[in-house]
Amino acid sequence: MLYVAIKYLHIACVVLSISGFCLRGLLLMRNSALARRRWLRILPHVNDTILLTAGIVLTVLIAQYPFLDGWLTAKFFGLIAYIVLGALALKPGRPPRLRLAAGGAAVAVFGWIVSVALSKDGLGFLAGLA
Repeated sequence: MLYVAIKYLHIACVVLSISGFCLRGLLLMRNSALARRRWLRILPHVNDTILLTAGIVLTVLIAQYPFLDGWLTAKFFGLIAYIVLGALALKPGRPPRLRLAAGGAAVAVFGWIVSVALSKDGLGFLAGLA
């Protein structure tokens, strides 16, 4: 029962994370004053902290760990790539083309991370290409 509750919390935070990322990116591209609101900059960090904590709890509950289980190692490195690309996309002062490319790449990496989680395969949706 605990596993199911944590899993659904994790999934809800995943949905909120990508939705928030896309919303913030759109607001920044449109130079919206809303994008500069303090709560819109803080809330994603709160959500992502819950997301990461739930993910760690799930790894302990299923006794599978990054660097021991390939699919979790892939998710770990995908998460690092997503964070770097997301920072490039959302950081003010970067050229718009770079921000757009980094944002698109971040969304693609995010989709790949989800495919790894669903398939439990380190290649995720890229497995069909191999």
